[in-house]
Amino acid sequence: MSAKVRHFLQFADFDAEEYAYLFRRATWIKRKFKAYEPWHPLFDRTLVMIFEKASTRTRLSFEAGIQQLGGFAVYLNTRDSQLGRGEPVEDAAEVISRMSDLVMIRTYKQEIVERFAARSRVPVINGLTNEFHPCQVLADIFTFLEHRGSIRGRVVAWIGDANNMCNTWLQAAEVLDFKVHVSTPPGYEVNPEVARVRPNGHYEVFADPIEAARGADLVTTDVWTSMGFEEETEERRRAFHAWQVNAEIMQVASPEALFMHCLPAHRGEEVTAEVIDGPQSVVWDEAENRLHVQKALMEYLVLGQMGE
Repeated sequence: MSAKVRHFLQFADFDAEEYAYLFRRATWIKRKFKAYEPWHPLFDRTLVMIFEKASTRTRLSFEAGIQQLGGFAVYLNTRDSQLGRGEPVEDAAEVISRMSDLVMIRTYKQEIVERFAARSRVPVINGLTNEFHPCQVLADIFTFLEHRGSIRGRVVAWIGDANNMCNTWLQAAEVLDFKVHVSTPPGYEVNPEVARVRPNGHYEVFADPIEAARGADLVTTDVWTSMGFEEETEERRRAFHAWQVNAEIMQVASPEALFMHCLPAHRGEEVTAEVIDGPQSVVWDEAENRLHVQKALMEYLVLGQMGE
């Protein structure tokens, strides 16, 4: 097994220089895509997509992305494969990585993608776990860069659950040198050990979501109940009612603040329609940019840095 195989399992896996390259590359790839100029650096390469959790944006962006790069996508659902019948993750990694060039996994436990990557001969990408969602934050930061320039030194306000998105924002802040203001209901706070970040290193905790958003350059949130926690839905609705991103929250943020949401969104819960459909929202650009940054990511993992 080659020691040169790189994986993207959490945001901390790459350094600031690598992200600078990926954002430049995503800009170039997006420009070619918009100009209808074919770019097939991964001709005849195969991406295997393994899903244990449901998906819209992740499947579409990876499947379309690999095809636009000249390759092919193979969709595997754990319910329809031996993984769903108890085949060891390590055995599946040995076989799948001998028949493909890239693997993307969307599952529950971070441990699963890490065990798979440890036995894989090809790059493995985390398409989402309970702990992290690095591809989404990669797209989010690229979207911020497009609209407002560098995120270095900026303030991101995270309002809501300290979930996989929050954890990934905290890692991104350490790598790219910005600050995250976190406000969660009691009992749903950041766990630095789970997020794998230094306590209060590049983030500050606020009991009041209004204070977390004050002066922020970006306000972002996620659903109150993530996949796998559906039995807590009613309890979470009661706990989170004061952590809604609404006009009051956006008014105390910077006048140039953007609003982001990884989607799907529940208007009237974690965000009001006025905000997500308003002029500060960039959620559709953010969703589209999953396609472009993941194309840059797949190209980089397979081929390394390309001439710019």
